[in-house]
Amino acid sequence: MHDLRQGWIAHPLSIPRPLRHWLVDRGSLTQRLRSHCTDFRVMPLATGLARAHRDECGLLALAPQTHAYVREVLLMCGNTPAVFAHSVLPLAGLRGGWHGITGLGNRSLGEALFHDPRIGRQALSFRRVCGGHPLYDAVAARLPEVPHRLWARRSAFCLNGHPLLVTEVFLPLLECP
Repeated sequence: MHDLRQGWIAHPLSIPRPLRHWLVDRGSLTQRLRSHCTDFRVMPLATGLARAHRDECGLLALAPQTHAYVREVLLMCGNTPAVFAHSVLPLAGLRGGWHGITGLGNRSLGEALFHDPRIGRQALSFRRVCGGHPLYDAVAARLPEVPHRLWARRSAFCLNGHPLLVTEVFLPLLECP
């Protein structure tokens, strides 16, 4: 899976120093947030069938306007949102080993991804999102004050040949030293 299209890049440049280690670390973001926050929790926002974004369709080999299983959550440090997470699974993946994703509720997807040795992670890609990008617009619709641009990263996790695309949009809390 190659993701260097639609503005996604393999090596981010000019990332604010405090945010850089959050963005480029390939380990479990959930585990890092649990270590960083005194009160980590997952706040579910939306789950179910939805159209995959245009750039996601290309990466997941889906026809445009195709429905997929989509999960959106906020990863919270206490009452402060730290990350907006957006996961997309082609429907074939629900029968291909990913069926447990539909019942996560307020549990972290990251815990499952990094504890199952059958799941492999593809390369990370990065971009800054701003108004007009569906990820930015989803964040701006849910949070009162959002900077004009936010850093995001994404990668696919594969299980039994079925990709699950996970995108994480980093919110201002993690830009502080």
